Amino acid sequence: MSLHKEMILLADRAVEAAEQLATLTSRRKNNMLEAMAQELEARRDHIREANSRDLDAGRRAGLSSALLDRLELTDARIDSMIKGLRAVIVLKDPVGARISGWVRPNGLEIIKKRVPIGVIAIIYESRPNVTADVSALCIKTANAVILRGGKEARHSNHAIAEALQEGGKKKGLPPHAIQLVQTTDRNAVRELVQMTGRVDLVIPRGGEALIRTVTENARVPVIKHYKGVCHVYVEESADLEMAYRICENAKCQRPGVCNAMETLLVHKNIAPVFLPEMSRRLQRAGVELRGDEAAQSIVPDMKPATEADWDEEYLDLILSIRVVPDTDAAIAHINRFGSKHSDAIVAESEAAQKTFLQRVDSSTVYVNASTRFTDGAEFGMGAEIGISTDKLHARGPMGLEELTTYKYVVLGSGQIRE
Repeated sequence: MSLHKEMILLADRAVEAAEQLATLTSRRKNNMLEAMAQELEARRDHIREANSRDLDAGRRAGLSSALLDRLELTDARIDSMIKGLRAVIVLKDPVGARISGWVRPNGLEIIKKRVPIGVIAIIYESRPNVTADVSALCIKTANAVILRGGKEARHSNHAIAEALQEGGKKKGLPPHAIQLVQTTDRNAVRELVQMTGRVDLVIPRGGEALIRTVTENARVPVIKHYKGVCHVYVEESADLEMAYRICENAKCQRPGVCNAMETLLVHKNIAPVFLPEMSRRLQRAGVELRGDEAAQSIVPDMKPATEADWDEEYLDLILSIRVVPDTDAAIAHINRFGSKHSDAIVAESEAAQKTFLQRVDSSTVYVNASTRFTDGAEFGMGAEIGISTDKLHARGPMGLEELTTYKYVVLGSGQIRE
């Protein structure tokens, strides 16, 4: 069978499964999700063994420590996958919810209600936990999902998807509601993202190169974020102890993820006091610092930052630092070099907070908190299908509601248009 025919068959089966999923009650979907969670637990050792094979292959291929960290499935991360499925179970099912409604003078009742999107294709790299997270969200919202993971996580993704399929099957999950693209042929992605009429939405998760490839080839609508160039701005009114903790957490807690801080902006009035201690803490954690001239004059052992550093997503223990004259300059820097992902201000001044929140054009903006919270689970969504830096139709962490669209239901009693 040709690749084109293979992908059409995959998509047609997903369309059929989506039609079946749309008829399921919340209770039935929740029972399926619980069975999936139990199957993940039952197959824990098998999943770890599959992940070990991927890690070994990744080391031989020279993957960076950040990418290996994304790939690894520790017991804690498997626990998190299982917990994520159960967290989705307790969330309110948005499908069928009434958004609004009204009655026209002629007696027609018009109801706007949430419905599934249909068939969603997820194209992702490295993180095998995505397989479980997005499958749970799609089943809860009655969407069939086609998964195309990266070759570096091939064995892990297969083991997880198989557990989800078998667990769900025990409670009546349609056979092709969760499908994993088996071929490693890169042309499969191009085929998938051009299947208008079969695939309703594509969500790529991974590096900038992957997302641009998907976007440039797609005929199906795409929700995306190219990269996570996240900032923390320490304003002159900031509580410095708070700022130290927030910045260290935003950069060091898990540097290889899209919500980690990549650039630190510091108000010039506090930079001479703040930067020496902040630099000591970051360097003690192994962070390489790259500063502008003003930052280097305060901490001379910083490397010089180049223009390219300001829009770089390092995904590593590297941080660029710029000293800015005021909040306006910090906002201008973020809106020019940022990726519209997550940006934070540390400040006690309510005026500075308000200005920052109003004018920073990012999907998620913070006051006195780490950017590391931009995550579906941390937002109480149970899990997320991705973080969108687009403005239509979803923005920020995408949970259950973002996986629905709506339709109008019109109830009449024989009305005709005159």
